[in-house]
Amino acid sequence: MLYREAGQFKTTYAADQQLFPIRQDRIGLMLLAVAFFGVPLFASEYWFSAILIPFLIFALAALGLNILTGYAGQLSLGTAAFMAVGAYAAYNFQLRVEGIPILVSFICAGLTAAGVGILFGLPSLRIKGFYLAVATLAAQFFIVWCLTKFPWLSNHSSSGVISAQDVVILGFNFDTPVSKYLLVLAIVSVMALAAKNLVRSSTGRAWMAVRDMDVAASVIGIKLMPTKLLAFAVSSFYCGVAGALYAFCYLGSVEPDGFSLDMSFKILFMIIIGGVGSILGCFLGAAFILLLPIFLDYSLPAVAELFGLPFSNATVSHIQILMFGALIMFFLIVEPHGLARLWQIAKEKLRLWPFPH
Repeated sequence: MLYREAGQFKTTYAADQQLFPIRQDRIGLMLLAVAFFGVPLFASEYWFSAILIPFLIFALAALGLNILTGYAGQLSLGTAAFMAVGAYAAYNFQLRVEGIPILVSFICAGLTAAGVGILFGLPSLRIKGFYLAVATLAAQFFIVWCLTKFPWLSNHSSSGVISAQDVVILGFNFDTPVSKYLLVLAIVSVMALAAKNLVRSSTGRAWMAVRDMDVAASVIGIKLMPTKLLAFAVSSFYCGVAGALYAFCYLGSVEPDGFSLDMSFKILFMIIIGGVGSILGCFLGAAFILLLPIFLDYSLPAVAELFGLPFSNATVSHIQILMFGALIMFFLIVEPHGLARLWQIAKEKLRLWPFPH
């Protein structure tokens, strides 16, 4: 009754393959409208700067990793390094190409990251699984080393730190948290929609065939080398654009060590928690990983004060880390397919409600 497709008849193949085949699914468009027009009216600058903008950027990076790992089955631990390539590439395009639009710099940064991703994706033609993860781990350390040892990339900064230029589009300066949020939201929305359609295309089906069994995919005519390298290219492109947004719209100033292995693992946890092989899971996982520590920061001191527990700030911080890890393990045991699977189960129950399953 609440989520039924009864009476919603499809008379063409195109209608059956719509992005939102059921009318109730189109509530996502309403949420997107609220994000564009409602959130800027009520959210504070702290919410924009510390929560919403990083949430969108990390969701985009998780989307890039999910394309590679969730859909193509190629494990990667170098996501933060590809973000660093995008951040430094966008900085250098703005610095060295006079008059280049900022959006073109973001696209060129993504293409640069895609080229680097193809280079480090070449080992996937011979190795896979844990060994491929080690190969991409080498990319993580090598790229950060290059950004530190080649001062030209950071405009001869002694520490490798770069300060992003102003974001100006068509004469409008995106210098406020609200404007940066709207810009990031627009870019992430377009790229998420493109990814959703891409994984539903023949390219996405080829990726999933390689993920499930590459030998069988090769037998039915799928060429493994172009398919795997395209997955690395598209994934790195998304991570590169996320890195550019991370530098220009979030921090404003970044350093090579900021794109550490910890960030790569954080993004990997996002797709594991949210759901591997799910576009929605990237956003749910990013929200879980970013918002849970903030919630614990506010709730744990309040609980300690309520019960009179002699907890110092350091003790509260340690308890937060322990609870964070315990909640992740508990969630993975209860639902190993991620938050996106819980939403899928809820939709199936709504289809049968109020009748028992």
